[in-house]
Amino acid sequence: MRLVNRLDALMYGAGWLTPSQAAVLKVVGRRSGAVTSVPVAVARHGGGEYLVSMLGSKASWVLNVQAAGGAAVLRRRGRDQPIMLREVPVGQRAEILRRYVAIAPGARPHVGLGPDAPLASFRRIEDRHPVYRIYDRP
Repeated sequence: MRLVNRLDALMYGAGWLTPSQAAVLKVVGRRSGAVTSVPVAVARHGGGEYLVSMLGSKASWVLNVQAAGGAAVLRRRGRDQPIMLREVPVGQRAEILRRYVAIAPGARPHVGLGPDAPLASFRRIEDRHPVYRIYDRP
């Protein structure tokens, strides 16, 4: 899986034949201090853009974002964009999660729901999947 993630990060970061929602999140590692890169899908909902952790709150990128105070870089179509990530509170995640599984089919087995599942089903799992709103960083 690490090899696949590295290849995806390379392709998404360069903008080679990538879907519009594909990007690479770059964040300083909480232990190594080195910049780590992970392929992500950017979900657009209600005028905002969001990142979702399909693997839950213990995913390395989530822990790194928390350690970095939300500061990160999003690489899309070959361009780096400094960003600030702010966690969306539980209770406000369900619709974003549904949008996320609609654009990221590979996440469905991890989330356990498809885009046609009732919103109530997403409300039952929203505390298991951190959601971050993307803001421009000055």
